[in-house]
Amino acid sequence: MIAGAAAVLSLLAAQPAAAEEWHLVWSDEFDKPAIDTAKWSFDGDCWGGGNAERQCYTANNHNAAIEDGKLVITARRERATGPALPEDQRRRAADPDAQATRDFTSAKLTTRGKAGWRYGRIEVRASLPHGQGTWPAIWMLPEHDTYGAWAASGEIDMLEAVNLGVPCKSCPGGREDTILGTLHFGGNWPKNVHSGSEVHVPEALEGFHTYAIEWQNDRISWQVDGRTYAERSSSDWWSAGSKAPGAPFDRPFYLIFNLAIGGGLAEKRGAGGVSTREFPKRFVIDWVRVWQKQAGSVRSQPMSTMQKGQ
Repeated sequence: MIAGAAAVLSLLAAQPAAAEEWHLVWSDEFDKPAIDTAKWSFDGDCWGGGNAERQCYTANNHNAAIEDGKLVITARRERATGPALPEDQRRRAADPDAQATRDFTSAKLTTRGKAGWRYGRIEVRASLPHGQGTWPAIWMLPEHDTYGAWAASGEIDMLEAVNLGVPCKSCPGGREDTILGTLHFGGNWPKNVHSGSEVHVPEALEGFHTYAIEWQNDRISWQVDGRTYAERSSSDWWSAGSKAPGAPFDRPFYLIFNLAIGGGLAEKRGAGGVSTREFPKRFVIDWVRVWQKQAGSVRSQPMSTMQKGQ
């Protein structure tokens, strides 16, 4: 998925933007008794994300719930049956009622239709699960396919990690500790491309850390605990659907949290496949915060949540 060897984060450390430049525009501290459905929706399907993942996503509270002021997404080893396709594909499928059965359940939460942003600083404080075949992700998709179907309208992967904690000869501590940040763009699949970085972060194996992107009109950077480990400028991306210099990352995107089990990226790395040991797996999110700069900023121009057709 990502070319090149992982670097060591400490060698790429950089100071984040001055805090006084940013203004909080949206957040969830997960301090309510239940998941706030005014902010979040659940995807429910057994599609496998187009990556041959092995889970069914559900809206069951044993797969996603608030515990001690935190959002907990839990992947369980249990057989489940559900829609074979995601909702947007079912509407145009030859058999919209087709079902699929998987050996794991998990959850996928999105702000689609409820909150989206163009430019800003998005921060998520989270603790990541371990184990061969685990694939937690924090990512963003466009509110509208303005420039065409995936990936012509873009995808921003804030954080992905696979197989954390499994034996890894090339990792500094001998255990898998790699995180990834990626952009997907170009043409409609299969004419899409990606550009990203992966980095060793031994700290990510234990406890909570803040994963962030700073998304500006001419660049996107990725950070862990305020340290920048990757950056891409608008000259690094493009869209077959537009000649605009910022396309496709010049439109509102919504936020997604999910914990996949298996799939191409996870199963081709580490020990291979999916280990069924030590389930359930827990992806824990302490909070999420979205910041934007004041109107008139040269580098980042705020956009009101869910503006349409701009």
